[in-house]
Amino acid sequence: MSIPPPVAAIILAAGKGTRMKSDLHKVLHPIAGRPMLGHLMASLEALQPSARVIVVGSGRDQVEAFARDHDAALAVQEPQLGTGHAVQQAEAALKQFGGNVLILYGDVPMVTSDTMARMLERLNDADQPLAVVLGFRPADPLAYGRIIADADGVIGKMVEYKDASNAERTVTLCNSGLMAVRSEDLWRLLARVSNNNAAGEYYLPDIIMLGAAEGRQSAVIEIDPGEVAGVNSRAELAAVEAEWQQRRRAKAMAEGATLVAPETVWFAHDTAIGQDVTIEPNVFFGPGVTVADGVTIHAFSHIEGATIDSGAEIGPFARLRPGAEIGERARIGNFVEVKKSKFGVGAKANHLTYIGDADVGANANVGAGTITCNYDGFLKYRTVIGEGAFVGSNSALVAPVTIGKGAIVAAGSVVTHDVAPDALAISRSMQEVKPGWAVSFRTVMAGRKAKK
Repeated sequence: MSIPPPVAAIILAAGKGTRMKSDLHKVLHPIAGRPMLGHLMASLEALQPSARVIVVGSGRDQVEAFARDHDAALAVQEPQLGTGHAVQQAEAALKQFGGNVLILYGDVPMVTSDTMARMLERLNDADQPLAVVLGFRPADPLAYGRIIADADGVIGKMVEYKDASNAERTVTLCNSGLMAVRSEDLWRLLARVSNNNAAGEYYLPDIIMLGAAEGRQSAVIEIDPGEVAGVNSRAELAAVEAEWQQRRRAKAMAEGATLVAPETVWFAHDTAIGQDVTIEPNVFFGPGVTVADGVTIHAFSHIEGATIDSGAEIGPFARLRPGAEIGERARIGNFVEVKKSKFGVGAKANHLTYIGDADVGANANVGAGTITCNYDGFLKYRTVIGEGAFVGSNSALVAPVTIGKGAIVAAGSVVTHDVAPDALAISRSMQEVKPGWAVSFRTVMAGRKAKK
């Protein structure tokens, strides 16, 4: 699409969010591991906006930190006198800006870059509408504002539900609140909006009717209701998350991954999945995961901040934490946890093992019950397990320590010093056997029990 620059975005986020019952600002609640505001910012990036302004009210300190990290200005609406009044608070921040303005809502996070681009493209069509409004037809129109438009999408009237007549309330085309408008028209018309309505508020949609009185037509673009679903409660947050996950699962399968039970797989916003990947039921991906082609992830695995190379096998019941790098054809088995560690090609840790702050060489084998003791209560230390090394079951590798290439660590060892390549390390007490001792013990104990 052809989008004439420049573009600015105003994101309204001044609502108190009381229905969320949370100390966290509503628009910072995550969907797929990313704050709602983060989803909007990511969609905006494709448009390369010249400016971004977030309008806040309560909880502004939390949003301020987010704005700083995302190159956005902050404007404060206090008191909160309606959507038109909220947008006006951004005027000072955009004083030097002249161009197209997108008005978005922080609690309507799933609007795509394509939809934003469509709004801007329509705004700059040959008929030059005053504004472009995003409309939708929900299953239940509830108390949404209504849009009365002709077959070409030219708006005849926009009215808030509280001010609508019974006939107007039967209209199914609803106003999402999202809008594209030129800056010179926006500020000029907002200055003329009054609060002479049932709620006593300054409504943003009123600029449409003010423009119409000047002979300027506005247009509506319709989209799927799911894209403009708002979040005002924990239940609505869960519903939007579920919708996002459903679309992401479909995308993964369309791109060549097998999801054995799709509804049980949970992706993050940035999960990257290759072709011919098999994901069994109840797998959770946190942010920062890349999975190459041909990987198998067995059931009940939890993966975050990890890279998994081609042909590797993970789980079941495996946990990969941030910094885990699993090489080609490597195997991380059941109840194995890996953190900030690299597994080389074909390396294996098949059972009940913790590997943290370590380098495991190609084709090395780490036995069941092995742990790297990487933390002394103050600092972290690294363990190196060489190529082709074999670490026996129930071993503790006390870092910093190196197990050389081809070395063997006997089962049950506590290794505190480096092991040379191809050496055998045994670090455990000598086994002592006392013949007949068990019979004597049982006789003595049975006698003591009989006396009680």
